[in-house]
Amino acid sequence: MSDLTTPRTEQAGGTQFPAEPAWALSYDIEDPDPSLALLRDRTLPFDPSAKAALITDQRRTSRQFLLPLLRPLAKLSIIAAQLFHIISPRWPQAPRFLHRMIGFGMERFVSPEANYLILRHFHLGTQILAFIADNATPGFQPQLEPTRPTKIRDVEDNIFLKHDLNIYNFIIQLNQELERRGTAIGKVEDLDFSAIQPDAIEIGPMAAGPLNRLDLETAIELYTPAYAFWLSDRDFWRAANSLQLDETIALYVARLTGQERHLALVNNTHPMVAHSTLCAGFRLMLHGLATEVLHGFLVELKNACGERAEQAPN
Repeated sequence: MSDLTTPRTEQAGGTQFPAEPAWALSYDIEDPDPSLALLRDRTLPFDPSAKAALITDQRRTSRQFLLPLLRPLAKLSIIAAQLFHIISPRWPQAPRFLHRMIGFGMERFVSPEANYLILRHFHLGTQILAFIADNATPGFQPQLEPTRPTKIRDVEDNIFLKHDLNIYNFIIQLNQELERRGTAIGKVEDLDFSAIQPDAIEIGPMAAGPLNRLDLETAIELYTPAYAFWLSDRDFWRAANSLQLDETIALYVARLTGQERHLALVNNTHPMVAHSTLCAGFRLMLHGLATEVLHGFLVELKNACGERAEQAPN
């Protein structure tokens, strides 16, 4: 498989990957490329640049050959870390060291596409949560940690841990405010889309050295055991199970918009029945996909509402 890095461009919205990567320019009807079929398919509401980056990253040699070998070893390492935490549930607790280690690896070994998608994910999550609050509890925003990284070094500020904490704190504070007001999340006729700003995602140039070859899924499998060991048992359990809150967030959006088609694309299932932490790596990929699709759905809805407003008679 081709393992070439997709060319990048610098635009007003920061780093962008072309929606038409070089590998997509050829088509053999006798030997169709599965990646090309995914790229051409338009059923998912997915930003074209991010979609091309994800598919290009999945074509990397590391995902084809290294990931199958690494995944069982990663699961064994998670088991070992959790057995250790039975004896020592609160130690080690070194989130700063963990994030520096992750940042070091991203800067030197992880592919430009994967790093771009990781940083982009935090922006999308921030925008989605703000959209829900703007429409479910106008005038109230839960107190959350800022997570809008523009460069890889920004992850060293405990950004993965903050991201997990933000989701839980958002749900708790939002529902406390709804209870205080005596209201519930329901369909909003005139939605406020001010938080959904795809062009405002500012991400700087990604590292593209000779060793930046590791694909996103393989990198996640490598880092998950480190997450399990260098965080306390409680922090790792909370982080792993936050992935299932995808369905909760998607349900909020469904109630606000009155549309449910995006729920079919949420595959992490409801958090009332928790998954094993051994599957956290793969479920993190599903979490990223669900976030991209949910944000893409809101972008499409925002554009459609804007077009209807322009066509409405004065």
